[in-house]
Amino acid sequence: MSPTREQELWALTLWVEKHHGEDGTAYIAERIEHFTTTGESGGVALWEGVAQRFASLGMVADEQSH
Repeated sequence: MSPTREQELWALTLWVEKHHGEDGTAYIAERIEHFTTTGESGGVALWEGVAQRFASLGMVADEQSH
């Protein structure tokens, strides 16, 4: 069975978290800027989805620390 788009987005999000940690937001912004500059709307949409999920990871971490 192939992974769903949602699973792919979460896999990429978790990869960013693992490899970039707190700098993940900046890395994601760089990817969005790259694909915006090159006119690749699919890449922009992909990384915007990653950005939303990455932000939600931060919200979960904040809730768990309180």
